[in-house]
Amino acid sequence: MAALLGRSCRKLGFLSSGHGARRSVSTETGKSLNLYSAINQALHIALDSDPRSYVFGEDVGFGGVFRCTTGLAERFGKNRVFNTPLCEQGIVGFGIGLAAMGNRAIVEIQFADYIYPAFDQIVNEAAKFRYRSGNQFNCGGLTIRAPYGAVGHGGHYHSQSPEAFFCHVPGIKVVIPRSPREAKGLLLSCIRDPNPVVFFEPKWLYRQAVEEVPEHDYMIPLSEAEVIREGNDITLVGWGAQLTIMEQACLEAEKEGISCELIDLKTLLPWDKETVEASVKKTGRLLISHEAPITGGFGAEISATILERCFLKLEAPVTRVCGLDTPFPLVFEPFYMPTKNKILDAIKTTVNY
Repeated sequence: MAALLGRSCRKLGFLSSGHGARRSVSTETGKSLNLYSAINQALHIALDSDPRSYVFGEDVGFGGVFRCTTGLAERFGKNRVFNTPLCEQGIVGFGIGLAAMGNRAIVEIQFADYIYPAFDQIVNEAAKFRYRSGNQFNCGGLTIRAPYGAVGHGGHYHSQSPEAFFCHVPGIKVVIPRSPREAKGLLLSCIRDPNPVVFFEPKWLYRQAVEEVPEHDYMIPLSEAEVIREGNDITLVGWGAQLTIMEQACLEAEKEGISCELIDLKTLLPWDKETVEASVKKTGRLLISHEAPITGGFGAEISATILERCFLKLEAPVTRVCGLDTPFPLVFEPFYMPTKNKILDAIKTTVNY
């Protein structure tokens, strides 16, 4: 299943799209990289371009379990790239203090499933630091990286998608890339953004997604969604690894005469309502898909917002195709996941409503 996803990532055209804030990267060529290598390249640039930048977390000193920090300690020294104790609350708390002193603290949480011990530090400290001081102090230099989502064999402690928990919190940003090129540009934007950011990385794509990534320093704007496939009959909205599955469903729907518009949200908080609204007013239909359980997932927020803004334009109820309301399973993962066939069935049901 992972191999199939990887082959799809490499051949789907939308993975090569994107636009940068510093220099346009939409038509540029570069070095062929997978997603973890693009993350590694972004971290090299961040550390090299700003001597106030630091990378730390569990096992990052030798490259991390996914190898995203390979070579950083050797190049920049163990004072700037270093291991921490196995204490997520302490890791993020240290990052808040470091950022509050004017530094760029780039924190790695080994798996997003383990971010929960740091929840208090993120929600009650980082998110409120600027507000509670009347903008006298801030920890905007804090970026928290965390691998999220399914991986094919992770089970319930290494497969969760906790993005919705953090999208309820004013004061932080939540960003999820879909491809290597996007990951590099978005991560550099997050590191340089004046607000604390939680950056979830789709670990299924670390080695499976491969594309040409410009080698120079570029940034992709936050809170700007991208229409990566234009269509007229229905709008599909997603983020991260799920976009590859949604693209496959769009291609199948096209064979049956259904024209799908596919949008990559990229930034979930604050999200680009205007782009989604404009698309839905054109198509009259909306389908949202994410790996996280359906109840309380971020798809519900998108659905509610579009109902408020586009009620008179809708031709059918908003549809959500998401993970099930169960702990993430191991052997039953294929039944849990919002697959291509589930999305395709939902597209046809919505269009024929």
